[in-house]
This record gives sequence, structure tokens and C-alpha cells, in this order.
Amino acid sequence: MRAQRVVRWGERRLLAAVAALTALVLVVLFYFPVATVFVDAVTDADGWTFAPLLDVLTSPFYLGIFRFTAYQALLSTVASVALGLPGAWILSRFEFRGRRTLRSLTILPFVMPSIMVAIGFVATFGRNGTLNRALTALGLPEVTLLYSLPVVIVAHAFYNAPLVTRVTTAAWESVDASAVETARTLGASRRRAFVDVVLPQLLPAVAVGATLTFVFTFASFPIVLALGGFQLATVEVFIYSRVQNLAFSEAASLAVVETALSLGLTYAYLRYEGSRASSGRGARPQRRRSLVPSSWSATEAGARAAVAGYAAVVLLVFVAPIASMLLASVTGPRGELTLQHYLFLLERQQSGTTYQVRPLSAVRNSLLFGLGTLALALPMGVVMSVLTTREFRGRKVIDALSMAPLAVSGIVVGLGLLRGLVFGVEVFGTRIRVTGAAAIVAAHAVGAYPFVTRNVAPLLGGLDPRLVESARTLGASRVRALFDIELPLVAAGVVAGAAFAFAISIGEFDSTVILAEGSASYTMPVAVERYLGRRLGPATAMGCVLLVVTSLSFVVIERFGGRTGGRGGF
Repeated sequence: MRAQRVVRWGERRLLAAVAALTALVLVVLFYFPVATVFVDAVTDADGWTFAPLLDVLTSPFYLGIFRFTAYQALLSTVASVALGLPGAWILSRFEFRGRRTLRSLTILPFVMPSIMVAIGFVATFGRNGTLNRALTALGLPEVTLLYSLPVVIVAHAFYNAPLVTRVTTAAWESVDASAVETARTLGASRRRAFVDVVLPQLLPAVAVGATLTFVFTFASFPIVLALGGFQLATVEVFIYSRVQNLAFSEAASLAVVETALSLGLTYAYLRYEGSRASSGRGARPQRRRSLVPSSWSATEAGARAAVAGYAAVVLLVFVAPIASMLLASVTGPRGELTLQHYLFLLERQQSGTTYQVRPLSAVRNSLLFGLGTLALALPMGVVMSVLTTREFRGRKVIDALSMAPLAVSGIVVGLGLLRGLVFGVEVFGTRIRVTGAAAIVAAHAVGAYPFVTRNVAPLLGGLDPRLVESARTLGASRVRALFDIELPLVAAGVVAGAAFAFAISIGEFDSTVILAEGSASYTMPVAVERYLGRRLGPATAMGCVLLVVTSLSFVVIERFGGRTGGRGGF
């Protein structure tokens, strides 16, 4: 009897203990490193000082960097919205074969490594890229787009337009058809009904997509570094440059200002998302029209001509970079088909020195770091899902704090880990250091676990509470009900979240490039960036290997995530 009472006592407190442990891990791996960056910004060898931070806030040079970063983010946001809205219109208003697959592809920005996107754009718009080869074949002059602002903006649109499409499509499909029909019955034209009924419900979703896009492009690093270089340095690129030059105080000051801006915008997004959590429920969606109707009117013909034109833009912006990367990986200097770039990777693996990038080692490191991230991020994400779906005082605060890593860039997290745990922390007279693979896995897990939470939490919140109540009535403890009833019912969300965590780790570049201790700990994205600075062929070959791995993750997400409600938040 005493043993049973001990077991019941332990079960009652197990969730609290696991939650406390998760909070401790989050404090050590995220909040302490970020706090370290903030402290670096207001201290020097003589103690507390606000000189570096004030210098960043008042210096014309630094203000110019922030101004340019905001300018390119604004242009990228406009381009992303302009490219994403037609996609939302097509997906929400037309029915056609492959529609569900096309909608599933809007999840790609969250699993496709940004450095791979950069490689695709180099292969497309570079001096010897696909575009110039096509222009030469047509007898037209070549164009130079690399290391220019337009190509950075288009690359950002490639990465973020699907996000705008996804958010806006969800809002468009939640518009109640009855409201539109009522407006038409009262004499409104189709255009007037759209402006008065549909558009007001779409604008908040467009604003959310634009806000998220601005946050992501403001903190963009690999795309700007690869396609713009230091001559188009944004805040993130300049922070990386300062870290490389060991100017940590200057880097920290820039990181603090950037993080404050990102946190503010992300908080606004979370506030809006919370206010629309129940919107659209019970609404009857509008009927979608066939993209290939039996009869054609002038209006229908115009709409489908617009769809055809948009399809041509999609082929150029979205399909051409990936296709060009694949083509460049099997094309020789004279345009012949060859596997020499893949053979070069194998030869470099066997003959590479300690300071050179070893391709197979990079693949192995990526997979091992991905598994390590999965082992850490999955339980953290599930625990946070349980906490954020329980009713208790301070739940909204916990929810906001758990989502904070979404607003803090990998560069800032990597800098904080470097200055904190990697350099070492004194604890009761003992210097504790976390270096190498452990530091990289920690940074990856911090960036990945919110995606697990966002996949699992909506499903947990949507379960019928009577199921748990029935289990508790039959004698099950709270922990037993969680493991026997709730988690099996949200297994699809857990699997989708795990695939997200693995894919994000595989493609993470920002923190890895700061924390990697030499070529022995390089991952596939870092290897791609290192090869890109020397030879395009091996870079595209490594990019194709990276594409295969992330595509497998996408298949898992699509297979299991299609049944979850948590993806809507992304």
C-alpha cells in the first residue's frame, strides 16, 4: 500500500517535474545565451557601460546598416506578398488536379535550407547560369544579377511567398459563403461582394503573412551572404563579420537591437493569431470553380489567362532555381553531362586534409546532429504542448516564452552559446563548457522545438475533454491518461513535428557556421557555402544531396502533417 501511494504521489508530480526540467533546459540553452549577448552589449573590461549600444543606436554607419536591412526586408516583403497572393487566389477559388499537392508545397520554406535556395539562384542567375545560357542560345546579351539587390529580393520571395500563400489561403477558405451570397442577393456585384465581404477578412491574414515575411527577411543571413556578399551586408551579415573579427561587443550590440525589433513584431503576430484562433469555425466555405470548365465566358477566360501568366512566373522563380541546381550538378564546363562533381566529392573525402571540407563527413555530421536535435527537441516540444493546452494562471506567458526562439535568429543564439557555454561558465568554482557537437545540437534544438509545439498543441487542445475525464473516472492518473489517451490520438502531429525538427536541423546554417569547430564539425549547409566560394559544380552536387535529405523529411511531414491542425499556424 505504501508503494502504491508513493507511485501515485510520483505520478501526480511527474508532469510538474518534467515541465520544470524542460524549463531548465530552455533557460540554459536559450535564455542564458541570449542574456549573455545582452550583457556583452552593455559591459566591457571595466564593468557596465552603455557606450557600445549607444554607438549602434546613434552612429550614422550602423543606422545605415539597419536602414538598408529594413529597406531590403520591405522590398522583399512586397515581392513576397505580390507573388504569394495570386497563389492563394488560385488555391482557394479553383479546383484542379494536383491542387492538394500544390498546397502541400507551401510548407517547403520551413524544411528547405536557405543556403540551398541560394545555390539554386547562383546556378540560375550566375555568369554561366541557366538564364545566361538560354539568352546566349537565343542570341541575346547576357545579364549580371548576382551580388545585386534584385536577386536577393527575388530569392527572399522564393522563400517567403509560399508562407503568404499558406496564411492567406487558410483565411480565404474560412470566409462564410452565406455572407457572400447574402451580399449578392441584396444586389451587390461579384466585385462589390468581394470588396465588402471577403477582402476585410483577408487583410488581417495578409498583414500576418507580411509581418512574418518582414521578420524573416530582416534576419535573413545565408541568402544575403551568398547572393549579396559583404557589399550588401545586412545586420545579420555584419554580426557574422564582427564575430569573425572577434569584435564581440560590437556584434552583441547589433544583435540586441535586431532581437528587440524581431521580438516586437513576433509578439504582434502571436497576439493576432490568438485572436483569430476560433475564427472561421462553422463557416461554409465558398465553392471552388473548375480550372478547366466545360464552357468559357469572357470573365472565365480572363481569369484562366491570369492563372497561365502566374504559372509562367512560378516556373521562373520557384522551379528554375531547383532545376538549375540539379542540372549544374551533372553538367561539365562545356555543357556536357557528367558526374565529375559527385566524383570530386568522393575524391575530396579521401584526400582532403584536416582544414578542407570532407563531404561524407558533412553528411554524417548533419544526420547525427539531426538525430541529436530530434532527441532533445521532440520531448521539449511535446511538454510545451501539454503546458500550453492546460488551464492555469500564467499559461499565456508560458506560451509566449516558449515561442520566443522563433523571433531570435540563429546568429544571435549561436553568438550567445559561443560567448557563454562554449567559452565556459564558472559554477561553484568549476568551469563548465559545452563545445563541438553538443553546442550545435543545443542551438538546433532551440530553433526546432517550437515547430513540434505548433504541430502538437492544436491537436491536444482540440481533443474532447470527456475522453480524459472518463479515463480519470476509471482510475487512471493524469500521467496515465496523457500517455494512454491523449498522445496516441495526436501521434500524427508528433510525427510531423519530429520531421520538422529533423529537417530544420539538417538545414540550419546560421548558428552552425559560428559554432562549428573546424571542418570536422561542418554540416551539409556549411559545406555548400564553403564550396560555393570556390567551385559551383561541387556546391550544386552537395546541394543536391541536401535536397534529397530534406525532401524525405517533407514526405514525412506531408504524410502525417496533412492530418494535423497544427500546421495552420505556419
